[in-house]
Amino acid sequence: MDEAISKADTLIEAMGWIRRFRGKTTVIKVGGSLLDDKEALMHLLLDVIFMESVGMKPVIVHGGGKAINRALAEAGIEPQFIRGRRVTDQATLEVVESVLAGELNVNLTEEMERLGGRAMNLSFRTTNVLFGKRLESEDGQDIGFVGEVTRVDRSVIEGLAYTDQVPIIPSMCEGDDGQKYNVNADTAAMAVAQSLGAEKLVFLSDVNGVRRDKNNPDTIIHTLSSGEAKQLIDEGVIDAGMIPKVEACLETLGRGVRKIHIIDGRVRHSLLLEIFTTSGVGTEISQ
Repeated sequence: MDEAISKADTLIEAMGWIRRFRGKTTVIKVGGSLLDDKEALMHLLLDVIFMESVGMKPVIVHGGGKAINRALAEAGIEPQFIRGRRVTDQATLEVVESVLAGELNVNLTEEMERLGGRAMNLSFRTTNVLFGKRLESEDGQDIGFVGEVTRVDRSVIEGLAYTDQVPIIPSMCEGDDGQKYNVNADTAAMAVAQSLGAEKLVFLSDVNGVRRDKNNPDTIIHTLSSGEAKQLIDEGVIDAGMIPKVEACLETLGRGVRKIHIIDGRVRHSLLLEIFTTSGVGTEISQ
């Protein structure tokens, strides 16, 4: 009986958050590390199905770096990176499209439906919703068919959400001339969140959030304003690879997204714990 009452108490705690976010859009960025962890991925998709079931409008944007590297190895292609971006020549682009717009996009959709949800994969092979142009490298080096999103077909995404389906979008875009481009998954998710005016943008990472000591998970900072985040960057508390992620988050907040969350996707039901509990389990950044 005590266990049953505890479960009921949890539902009551969640009720206020459910009412608050009902009808609101949450964009969820899923990265390569999580896609490789079948159990963690299953729990994530169950969380997304729960969100849709209680009236939220989740949208998934995914990358797939590890799967791409495996496919490149099988094709005998050596991956190359410049300033963290994958150099994408024609041969690499074909592999990226096969993995992102094909294999992973379809698998995520099928797995969600197997778990009892409703989803629709949106890619070059079904309905493309991300459009853009070639990204020029900052130092002038040729990084090939790498793009940035300049336009999102929000009507298709919103139409699916209104029919209780979860859109699943790979991080690739198409140019005006039909050229396809590989896109950084973080920036693709940001573009989608901005276009939809999302209530939340959630980055599922392999760290539990922004930390005062990057090597100590217990020093996580649960809530940050944009001003506090800038100060922590200036003080060197936020450093290395977390700097561009947080800076990009701040830019996205300035373009209409209300809150951004960085959470550890490997923690079971971390998405629900972050959104539907008072304390949360990651870092929430807001204006």
